[in-house]
Amino acid sequence: MHCPFCAAADTKVIDSRLAGEGTHVRRRRECQSCNERFTTFETAELVMPRVVKRDGNRVPFDEEKLRSGILRALEKRPVDTETVEQAIGHILRALRGSGEREVLSRDIGEQVMAELRELDEVAYVRFASVYRSFQDVNAFREEIDRLEQAPNAEMRRQQLTLLPDGTRRDGRRRD
Repeated sequence: MHCPFCAAADTKVIDSRLAGEGTHVRRRRECQSCNERFTTFETAELVMPRVVKRDGNRVPFDEEKLRSGILRALEKRPVDTETVEQAIGHILRALRGSGEREVLSRDIGEQVMAELRELDEVAYVRFASVYRSFQDVNAFREEIDRLEQAPNAEMRRQQLTLLPDGTRRDGRRRD
């Protein structure tokens, strides 16, 4: 690491500690030439799969695009920011954990809809209407009917689990 003050190449790490809930390493460094001290942060660079769009184009995964789509669906809905970030984290972990180099945009959309269904049914229908390109009121009605037929999040929480230690099929712990 070059010193930001004198550009010398010889710096010494004085202190290292975890930062950002354990996702970063904070290092305090001292330049051996000018004795100035500075802080650096180290994070793991995790490669996300490329997204294959409906038209066949391949684009880099964009976390901000994912976040903005979810936030747009949840606009003016009573869902706190922490819960939204957890949902985004679930999607990101699933994408990284898939081990795939490419993922279909359709698959990401399905994961988003699954998370929104758990968070807020109105947001789910909003997202589904854009994602599935609803053309008329009947398409909305059909989706709402499907939603009403499926058990809601509260009903699923009250059900007894068939898996050991309270895990769900997707590997996440039940609340």
